[in-house]
Amino acid sequence: MQYSYFPGCSMDTTGITYKKSIEYVCSKIGMVLREIPDWNCCGATCAHSKNEKVALALPARNLALAEEEGLELDVAVACASCYSRMKHTVHAARQSEETRQELEEIINMPYRAKADVLSFLEIFARPEMMRLCQEKMYRTLKGMKVACYYGCLTSRPVEVTGASSTENPMEMDEIVKLTGAVPVEWDFKTECCGASHQVDAPKTARPQLERILKNAQANGAQAIITACPLCNLNLDMREGELNKANGTAYNLPIYQFTELLAVCMGAGVKDIGLQKHFFPAFDLLNEYLRKAGDTV
Repeated sequence: MQYSYFPGCSMDTTGITYKKSIEYVCSKIGMVLREIPDWNCCGATCAHSKNEKVALALPARNLALAEEEGLELDVAVACASCYSRMKHTVHAARQSEETRQELEEIINMPYRAKADVLSFLEIFARPEMMRLCQEKMYRTLKGMKVACYYGCLTSRPVEVTGASSTENPMEMDEIVKLTGAVPVEWDFKTECCGASHQVDAPKTARPQLERILKNAQANGAQAIITACPLCNLNLDMREGELNKANGTAYNLPIYQFTELLAVCMGAGVKDIGLQKHFFPAFDLLNEYLRKAGDTV
């Protein structure tokens, strides 16, 4: 069980809890992640807002490097933005032989576009992966109510991602159920968090975060679960700020879905970086773990 692995630029900094929890879970279930050698930034937002060919070529080089390993492995991608950019490149290369050849010329490497690009949501939602995860769990978060927040890039556009649903995806919901947590029904599963506009246009972007927090809490969630380093960072970093600025009382820890899996497999605080959260992350987990005679 192996995948080529593209970590992306955020995974050693703002996405460290996602990285550590992914690696912890993979180590427990025997999944091997082979990091692509000499990988480069996928281009994220800036490249495709400036130059379409550069936006396709940056991921193409990473995918070509993975192919160069000769193992014919699919590529696992953690960041939703990286995932989106790589999926666009694969889609464009498979749709047009002319485009594929042009990308080869730009990156000065062979690129066949044979490997699929997969998010960790897609990987862990596979029945055999869910079975392996469940076999390694001995803790439970039974009864903890959570809002599964997918964000806007893991499912859209559907002609590129091949997602089962752009409005009501269920992969994370099913994964989270393995931990004993209970996904709530709510209205903002696939709304945008504001992404980098939380930095350059906060007056416009902050209300997007508040709508997500408000709707999740109104529908009974005790935490929000994510699958993207930027979505997680925006909600985790800004929740306390929004409470202070607006006099609200949102009380929703923000976890990556792999953090819940890791905790239920026995991970401690420093194993997965729980201490690095901005909004308090311990109390809710311990409330439910204590019911089963354990703590994180």
